[in-house]
Amino acid sequence: MFPIRDHNPSRRFPFVTYGLLAINIVVFLSYQTLDGRDLAIFYNTWGMVPVEIVNGIDVYTLLTSIFLHGGWMHLIGNMLYLWIFGDNMEDAMGHGPFLLFYTASGVLASAAQIVWDPASPVPNIGASGAIAGVLGGYLLLYPKARVDVLFFFIIIIRIIPIPAWIVLGVWLGLQVFNGFAVDTSGGGVAYWAHAGGFVAGAVLTVPLWLKRGATRFWNRTDGHPPHPETRYVISRTNIPKSGNR
Repeated sequence: MFPIRDHNPSRRFPFVTYGLLAINIVVFLSYQTLDGRDLAIFYNTWGMVPVEIVNGIDVYTLLTSIFLHGGWMHLIGNMLYLWIFGDNMEDAMGHGPFLLFYTASGVLASAAQIVWDPASPVPNIGASGAIAGVLGGYLLLYPKARVDVLFFFIIIIRIIPIPAWIVLGVWLGLQVFNGFAVDTSGGGVAYWAHAGGFVAGAVLTVPLWLKRGATRFWNRTDGHPPHPETRYVISRTNIPKSGNR
């Protein structure tokens, strides 16, 4: 199951979201010539290592680590979520505040992972924590916005619109479940950074939610975006079909 788009249009051009997409891609491409020991040194230099942060070493990596990725699928997955949900949060917050929100979510996500495993010597990398903050804020503001999800049922593929609270709630539930079920001390996915970033993003969005009226905002919009949703039309192919003879 993969979210591919939402039905929540932006009213202003998302300069910051597109800028973050570009920076993440350019940074990723910049170290693709490294491998083996050189790549390990690179990740140790710029990735966030919990045990080092606890001891006050290389604190700058709380920021640099959120622009690094471990592979193409890691990058593509993160950028997909940022592309779908980031523009709406930037639209709601404004360009500058959204950039601060994104950065703060990433740093707080790393802090959550440090609290969970402070003695870990494994570098943590990825924009996942910052993007999780975007998801948390989106859920608070637009819980019923429709998100098109691509489902794979063996050989059957369907695009199904689902409310954001289900898509993002399932995502958060998986992070918490895996955080308890999977030992990541030897490397892998920093699930608690994801969960921590999500909660941080929701909390950081509370002032905006309160400004819009809190529960009155939900009642007024019924949890949907406060503007007309995008309608997608699947066009038919012009390729002629041949019948069986």
